[in-house]
Order: sequence, then C-alpha cells, then structure tokens
Amino acid sequence: MNEVGIDVSARSFVAEVKRQGRIEQGTFANQPGGHRKFIAWATRRGQPARVCLESTGVYSLGLALALHRARRVEVMVANPKAVRHFAEASQVRAKTDGVDAGVVRRYLAAMAFVAWQPPSEEVLQLQGLSRRIGQLKKEQTREKNRLHAVEHQGPALKLVAHDIGVQIRHLERRIEQLSRHARRLIEGDAALRKPFELITSIPGFAHTATVQVLGELATLPAELNAPQWVAHSGLDPRPFESGTSVQRPRRISKCGNARIRAGLYMPALVAIRRDPNVKAFYEKQLARGQAPLQAITAVMRKLLHALWGMLRNQQPWDGNKFYAITTKA
Repeated sequence: MNEVGIDVSARSFVAEVKRQGRIEQGTFANQPGGHRKFIAWATRRGQPARVCLESTGVYSLGLALALHRARRVEVMVANPKAVRHFAEASQVRAKTDGVDAGVVRRYLAAMAFVAWQPPSEEVLQLQGLSRRIGQLKKEQTREKNRLHAVEHQGPALKLVAHDIGVQIRHLERRIEQLSRHARRLIEGDAALRKPFELITSIPGFAHTATVQVLGELATLPAELNAPQWVAHSGLDPRPFESGTSVQRPRRISKCGNARIRAGLYMPALVAIRRDPNVKAFYEKQLARGQAPLQAITAVMRKLLHALWGMLRNQQPWDGNKFYAITTKA
C-alpha cells in the first residue's frame, strides 16, 4: 500500500508518496480538479493508498472529503500539534512545503492508522451557515462604521448615508434569514439539538454565538480531548524562553481555528458580567497580575474546557464545576 503525506495550503498542496521503496513528490491545485489528479497519482496502477494530512480547517476539509469518497484510498486527518511534535522529535529543522509533506508521510508510517470519519451533511450545512453569518456580520460592522463616518460630514452626503442604511438593513434581513435556517436545521437533527441546548445553558451564549461555536466544534474528531480542543482553537499558551535572560510572558499560539476564538469572545465577556463563578475566576486572574485581555483569554480557554465536559457528559452548565467560589470563614 502506498503511503502518502500531504501539506495543505489555501491554493495548492504538496504530496509525498513512498511507492515500492521510492520517494516521489507532486504539487496539486487545492480544488476539485486537483483533488482528482492527486487521487489518480496516489493510486497509480491500481495500488491502494493511505493518505495523511493535517487538520487545517477550511483548506483541508474539502480535500479530506474527496479522499474519503475515493476508491482505494484511506484517509487519516492528524492533529497539527502532534505532527509538529513529531517533527521536533525527528530533529527536522527545515520548513518547506516539501519537507512538511515528508514529515506527515513519516508520521503516518510511524503512528497507528486512525481512519477519518467525515462530519454529517447536517453538521457541514450548519458550519457553512454559521460561517456565512459571520461574514455578513463583519460586512455589517464595516457598513455601520462607514455610516458613522459619513453622518459626521453633514447633509452634503445625505444620499450616501441613505444608501449605506439600505445596505445595513439588507444585511440584517439576510443574517436573520440564515439564522432561521440554522435554527430549523438544529431543531430537526437530534445530534445537533441536544448540544445546542447544553451550550445555550451557559450564561452569555445566545443563539448566534452558539451556532457559530457549535458549527466549528461539531466537525472535530470525536477522540479529541479538552486540551486538544484548546490547541485546535489556538488558545493554548505558548512559552517564549531562551536561556536565563529571555523570559517573555506567555501568549496564545493562535495556531488554530480563529472562528472558535471569535465565537467565544463575546460570550466570555457576558459570562464575566452575569455568572458569579466566571466573574470570580476572571478576578482571580487579575489578582495574579494578568492584564484584562489576558484574563478574558483565560476565561475563553476555561469555557472551552467546560464545553468539552458538558458535551461529553451530556450535562448542562454548572458554574461550580467551572470555578468553585470559596468563602472565608
């Protein structure tokens, strides 16, 4: 069986195959035509292929789905952090697309193969709806900022202000329409309905934020644990140290799904105001010397841990499990 490692980027991907003891590399377009060419290349002469690629969100999902549907192809989607640690342990210092593809292929050969199971059609639909709603909300914010600037220039730009207002109302209608579609989709699917109810039990998680977060979390492999969720979202703290002289404060890696981070931010702010346990945890971080933004990030990270536990155990929000408030005697 041919072993293939893939390094995926937005427009293309590099693949390395070990075929009858020989190493070959190829570059393919990251679009349906390129996917078909790669499958033919990987399974040349009717040979089956095992393919491994990293989970890189939107760039890898389409390719992984095409590989899952292909005959004579088995696909494994690896955690990027695990592959990076494997590269470090292998003392790989160079970083190019070709080198990365080789690292993924050797990772595939060294680790136990775990076949990837794609998300359901309903989950993929929800993810698509939530991402589109997010795009429209960003555009709505831009238009509101433009309207604010135009209104300060007086009546000379009254017509421009009116046109921007029309666009804002149009965006609001489209967002509301897509939100209704997302809600109907969730209500009609038991696998989405229960997680939605659990997430909305958390103070701060309204419908829109829950759709955004659930649309991303529901696509993650079931075997991931809470720290892996944190790493996937890029909320894992990364130390920056060198010898004894460089000891910079830790910062989150941001090497992951930015949509999960964005979806957690506003709920974290609301939960800090509304939930006494979340507020106590936030104030504890401030007392330890963290800046407000660092403390908010810590709340987001802990909320993600809480979400993992709630969905895994099918239990609603319990503030005391998030952070127990101790009272002095």
